[in-house]
Amino acid sequence: MKQSRLMSLVESLTNVLVGYGIAVVTQILIFPWFGLQVTPAQNMAMGGIFTVVSIARSFALRRMFEAVRVRRGERQSACRR
Repeated sequence: MKQSRLMSLVESLTNVLVGYGIAVVTQILIFPWFGLQVTPAQNMAMGGIFTVVSIARSFALRRMFEAVRVRRGERQSACRR
C-alpha cells in the first residue's frame, strides 16, 4: 500500500521536529564537555541550522538514489528489448 501525500508530509514534519529537538538537547548536553558556553537562543539557532543542513542532505541523497533507480530501470528495460 502506498503512503498518501498527506501522511508523507506528516512523516517529514515529524522527522524534522524530532531531529531539531534531538539536536538542541544534544548540544545542551555535549557543548559543556568541550568548554563551549552558549545561550539557549544560540542553541536553538544552531539546532535550526543543523536541521536545514540535514534536510538538504536528505533531499540530495534521496534524489541521487532516485536517479540511480531510474537509470537502473532504463538499463533493464533496454536489455529486455
